[in-house]
Amino acid sequence: MPPSRSVRASAVALLAVLLGALLPATAAQAASRTVQGGRLDWGIKSSFQSYVTGPIAQGSWSLTGGAATVGGSQFRFHSATGSYDPGSGAFQAGFSGGVHFVGHKQAGGGNELDLTISRPTVRISGGAGTLYADMVSKERGSGRVTTSSQVPLATLGLSGINMKGGSTPIALNNVPATLTSQGAGAFAGYYTAGTPLDAVSLSVDTKAPAAAKPSKSPASTPSPSATKKKETAGRFEDAAVDWGVRRTFREYVTGSIGRGKWTLAGGAQDGGAVFRFPEGKGTYDVAKKKLDATFAGSVHFTGADGLDLELAGFAVRTASGKGTLLADVTDGTTTDKAVPLVTFPAADLTPKSGLAVLTEAPATLTAQGAEAFGSLYKAGTAMDPVSLAVAVDAKAELPALPDLGSEAAPSATPATKSTGTPAAQPAAAESGFPTSLAVGGGAAIVAAAAGVLYAARRRRTARTT
Repeated sequence: MPPSRSVRASAVALLAVLLGALLPATAAQAASRTVQGGRLDWGIKSSFQSYVTGPIAQGSWSLTGGAATVGGSQFRFHSATGSYDPGSGAFQAGFSGGVHFVGHKQAGGGNELDLTISRPTVRISGGAGTLYADMVSKERGSGRVTTSSQVPLATLGLSGINMKGGSTPIALNNVPATLTSQGAGAFAGYYTAGTPLDAVSLSVDTKAPAAAKPSKSPASTPSPSATKKKETAGRFEDAAVDWGVRRTFREYVTGSIGRGKWTLAGGAQDGGAVFRFPEGKGTYDVAKKKLDATFAGSVHFTGADGLDLELAGFAVRTASGKGTLLADVTDGTTTDKAVPLVTFPAADLTPKSGLAVLTEAPATLTAQGAEAFGSLYKAGTAMDPVSLAVAVDAKAELPALPDLGSEAAPSATPATKSTGTPAAQPAAAESGFPTSLAVGGGAAIVAAAAGVLYAARRRRTARTT
């Protein structure tokens, strides 16, 4: 005999409650997410780098827009923004920064080879991927300069990668890249379409859509006299100084000779091309443009070759249009306090909207700084530029540091043609709500509800026999 109506209703109600507990999580997993923060590592083409800096082109390359270097020959682009749909696997992420190559210097000035690649963007849909970039190139022979926005520069080999079902971070590792016909044209004809480029790796953070916030009444705007009073008050409690020390020094530390690393502590942050030392406090005389500030954080360089150098207790002093960056220097066990490491121009520190800013001021190594680096560099050597931001108004916000995103779990890697081994899903899927768990959990819930019905049938049969 079938179970009574009340028993059936109870079982159905239980099933609805249990499924209701599962469905919101599944829906949240499938909701489109925002890409916010992350980096893309790409050498573009290592042999091209070697050609540019080699004996034929006798050129160089430089970084723009906060790009950095990582490893032996990769450039790091930062601050990813975009979108990701876990349901379809559609993915789009744009990154900041660029690389400028020059070579074959001409007698009349300028360079025959002049190429800038910036703002790389990765788009993936339906299992196919493309890397786009802004390109500025000088055509060989004619010298005609072409500027193009978001050129489809390379196709990405995504064989074996399942982009569905991830959360955060999304990570891809060593994805093969092949030059497109449009990319070949924007590359000023140095390579033909179909030429293999360096593999691409990326890691980005994703966020669920933010809930709508109730509107607030607009804040009252302080009077100009009140703002001026704050800006000339002298004392400030929020500032930051950004300095990468020296790009080639960082490459030496982590390269095949140094075989080392750097460690940040005390609140210091890694922006890829720069280290940020925050929580600046001190005094600033606007009229005299005289500043005295101290900052939190430290950076410690170590290497297999015996390198042991820690820089901490950073301070900045400016006066008469000149700035000095100081730090406590520890070499092994000996510490020298307030060593003036570099000097930089600081003529324009006039506050605007409550913020006094210096952006990438050229920095020169001092004699004391040369000693701090063990005479690796001579006094007068150009070091990485210094950026400084001081909030002389309490409501002013400091400029954002390049956002490299979270440290990624093991990355998804494309299947190799030789073995055909399928690649793992995006690292995000491993740390998020696994699809297998969603299916298994749903099956368990249905089985539990079925068990209630089965038990009810047995009890009713026992009563009626």
